[in-house]
Amino acid sequence: MKKFSAILVSLLLTIHLAWAGGMEDDPFLAMFKLDQFEWQDAEGADALSWDAQAWFGKDLHKLWIKTEGEFIDGQAEDAEVQLLYSRAIAPYWDLQAGWRRDIRPSPERDWFALGVKGLAPYFFEIDAQLFVGEAGRLGARFKAEYELLFTQRLVLTPELELNWYSGDDPGRGLGSGLSDASLGLRLRYEIRREFAPYIGVEWSRVFGATADFTEAEGGDIQDTRLVAGIRAWF
Repeated sequence: MKKFSAILVSLLLTIHLAWAGGMEDDPFLAMFKLDQFEWQDAEGADALSWDAQAWFGKDLHKLWIKTEGEFIDGQAEDAEVQLLYSRAIAPYWDLQAGWRRDIRPSPERDWFALGVKGLAPYFFEIDAQLFVGEAGRLGARFKAEYELLFTQRLVLTPELELNWYSGDDPGRGLGSGLSDASLGLRLRYEIRREFAPYIGVEWSRVFGATADFTEAEGGDIQDTRLVAGIRAWF
């Protein structure tokens, strides 16, 4: 934990110095985005999942907070939070570095996070990260989504997420290699640009040793869920 505390202190100091050196015509801004807040049909149980992010800062330098997770029948099954310093490196692209904590399932894990986030050609939104954990454990995550506009208010969003780990973590039921993948399709109606209910479907699957751990615990290695939720930002 001392290592991660030092990283966090260094990160906050870097952000302070970057903002202090900013120009007067570069205003301080903030944004909160609830990307997903949804009910899911999880094998006959009710699941509530979220994916949210917020940023604070100026044009080049920002502090990002990301969180995602899931409750099933009122119990937290998965929860994660990230605190990141973000630096614009090109039009529509940011370099991000900071700290990630896996809160659920137990035991908790801490990671140093490094990644890029931005808008690729053809308007694909990309969020790619590399994680360095204790004992040299490595992880990687790739997220991509695309918005297909049927009308100015009706939007279809395909989404892809892949997770990879360098070694087995039996305590958390994770195996080396490609751990899991999910593919979602959500159709939203923007009552306002800042608020949109949606419906959709999400397919997910675990692979390799992660699938072995899942089956040993009596779980399914593949799942398809209907979802309904809201998307909001301000």
